[in-house]
Amino acid sequence: MVERKIEVFNNYEQSQKEVGYIARKDATQKTYDDLGFMSGLEVHQQLDTKEKLFCRCPAGIYHQDDEYNAELIRHMRPTLSELGEYDGTALMEFKTKKEIVYRINDKNSCTYEIDDTPPFPLNKQALERAIIVSLACKLNIVGEVHITRKQYLDGSIPAGFQRTVIIGVDGEIYPKNKKVRLIQLSLEEDSCREISDIKHKRVYKTDRLGMPLIETVTYPDMKNPDEVKDACDYIRFLNRSTGLVRTGTGASRQDVNVSCTGGTRVEIKGVAHTKWIPELTHNEVFRQWALLKIRDRLKKKIKDSQNWKIKVTEISFDKVEPLTEAMKQAQANNEKLVQVILPGFKGILSYFTQPGRVFADEISDRLKVIACLEKPNMIFNEHFNDDDAEILVWTPEDDLATTLETIEERCQMAFEGVPAETRKSLLNGTTLFERVLPGANRMYPDTDSPPISLQNEYVENLRQEIPVAVVDMYNQLQKWGVPTDTYTYILSKNLYPVLEKIVTELKVTPKFIGGLLGHKLKNLEGKFKKCAFFTYEHVYDLIKFVKEQNLDQAIIKPMLKYLYQDSKQSFENILQKINFQKVSLESLKTEVQELAKKFSKIKQSKKPDIDHHWIVGQIKVRALGNIALKKLKELI
Repeated sequence: MVERKIEVFNNYEQSQKEVGYIARKDATQKTYDDLGFMSGLEVHQQLDTKEKLFCRCPAGIYHQDDEYNAELIRHMRPTLSELGEYDGTALMEFKTKKEIVYRINDKNSCTYEIDDTPPFPLNKQALERAIIVSLACKLNIVGEVHITRKQYLDGSIPAGFQRTVIIGVDGEIYPKNKKVRLIQLSLEEDSCREISDIKHKRVYKTDRLGMPLIETVTYPDMKNPDEVKDACDYIRFLNRSTGLVRTGTGASRQDVNVSCTGGTRVEIKGVAHTKWIPELTHNEVFRQWALLKIRDRLKKKIKDSQNWKIKVTEISFDKVEPLTEAMKQAQANNEKLVQVILPGFKGILSYFTQPGRVFADEISDRLKVIACLEKPNMIFNEHFNDDDAEILVWTPEDDLATTLETIEERCQMAFEGVPAETRKSLLNGTTLFERVLPGANRMYPDTDSPPISLQNEYVENLRQEIPVAVVDMYNQLQKWGVPTDTYTYILSKNLYPVLEKIVTELKVTPKFIGGLLGHKLKNLEGKFKKCAFFTYEHVYDLIKFVKEQNLDQAIIKPMLKYLYQDSKQSFENILQKINFQKVSLESLKTEVQELAKKFSKIKQSKKPDIDHHWIVGQIKVRALGNIALKKLKELI
């Protein structure tokens, strides 16, 4: 939260009640219906290809921050469009006066990445994989592929635009029996990875740049936060079920669009985990609702909003008592301290917007992004007089004009309600301003690339490679009685084909193998480092070995632990490591009889089950793999 000169918690709490904010766990469908909740998705997924999309550099080879051969420095500046207009995002980025630094490694980048070479022909492998995923989404495949340029003005692509291709349009998916319409699926090149963004310098790595990426875009058909997560999970499961996409950190990301009645489309950018989506969308729809309440309050107080202006006075640090640590640092750096009066804004700066955040944070966030003022960058005072509010902001002299312009601009937006913008997600479910939402006219034809015709025969041949639909997998897991808490893991890891193969070919009960994959294997992944050679097919091989050796399937779980960490060792070697010995049923019977006699001499309890439990405990280790625990209990 913004560092404040005077805390105004009472107004925060009162405004939170005025907005009607409730925690997500207490919200119902009526809550979201009353707000007019609407949400859509843009799900990005890297394709698993050998090369990048428009050059022949290898895809999927990453390097550490200090592994680069060269640095390229660029500055963004806006240019007029064919209509004689400036893009709002371009103007915002120009105000930041950012120095964009690209760190380049010659193992995975070439002159195309830095926009010094025209594009190579479109990667055919990537195109085919994008078509297969599109067909799995029941999208209509376009007859001709046209490569276009989409403006990317934050510096994450050196060219200032991303080459993108629409592959399929007008599809549909059915997460949890709900129909969600798909606008399109596009094939595009991935952007750079950001390393840092401090003050006027932003640093990127180019290793991810140009990797083939598919983007699945939905209509705003989701009416509550859980539906958004379900739809996103479904799309990600569907992508992974094809076996044609990359997995792991950063391979899949999603942008979530949210709006409420009277609000506007706000894009929450780069949500890394789908489990964050419900809290983020819940808080965003209430943030928009709060901004509408702020608008209504301002319009009642200030009739002539068109001529509303801030009042600015430069003051000395010596007149402020006490100075915060950030202000002391600013004074030492010879920065300017400015008093900004906001006429009629008493009670607005401390007005609730998100849990733990107020309207003043909306201003502070923009100062960080546009004026490049690191936080804390301001304090505010609503006890300045009866009607106005005061902000004290410190800034280098070169950034003073942008700082004042940013404050006034955000306050003027408050009279309109909800600004269209992209926001960055935080772990606590709140968001920060990231940049102005790009305009609708950000795409235009790429004159460097000819169109590609897609013949019907070519598309129909690719249709044969479509996997089982995710909804069919989900329904089959339910019929088999597989524990429902394993579905997400099984589908997200694309384990259904292995599970089905084990069930049909090895005749293992689906419930057991579902639990083995969704519980035991998931637990192992969280605790141990996986062997580089381990694949999920090794689970099939392990179970096949156990059946061929006529061992009880309970031994699979302890063996899986060793196999996961070293899949090159033999199964016989793993049995030795867990001290397994082949024991006959007759030998176990004899041992049970001897243990029963021994227990009858030492037992003190009169409870009938105690002897059974004691004997099981004594013999369970030797019985593991030789006899099922249920049969062992019957034997006892």
